[in-house]
Amino acid sequence: MNLMELMYNRRSIRRFKPDIIPDEIIYEFIRAAVSAPSAGNVQPWEFIVVKDRESKISLAKAAYSQMFIAEAPIVIVVCANLFEASRAYGDRGVNLYCIQDTAAAIENMILYAYSKGIGSCWVGAFSERTVSKILSLPDFIRPVAIIPLGYPAETPEKPSRKPLSSVIHFNSF
Repeated sequence: MNLMELMYNRRSIRRFKPDIIPDEIIYEFIRAAVSAPSAGNVQPWEFIVVKDRESKISLAKAAYSQMFIAEAPIVIVVCANLFEASRAYGDRGVNLYCIQDTAAAIENMILYAYSKGIGSCWVGAFSERTVSKILSLPDFIRPVAIIPLGYPAETPEKPSRKPLSSVIHFNSF
């Protein structure tokens, strides 16, 4: 599949087969993620790989009871290192760049996963405080997204998108 096909065909998966994902593929997810661009090449991302059932259940509950998270064979919590972001760019690094950087890393990860036949869902609705407590994160590590990953047990329909004419705006001088 070429890149455009990956982007057009990837779907958020919320039902997973129980099949185990080998560690070498998990490393490839992270390798794809860290190849993303980052402001000033700071690379403020951190990745917590969660495999144990109890922690996945706790994360699902912290994500406002999105229990499909607990059913994924693995969950990767993508975090921003606020210390690194602040050291390089102050408040703008903490409040904007590290979020942009981790978002780029997440997109790389989920596209790579899809290219390997593995489904994912980008979950952003969760209690940061609760996730930080579950994972014993220090104050300078901010959880940005919870990414459940596994072989899909569903094939969702393509969601509608706004027409390009409603989102493209040309600014001519």
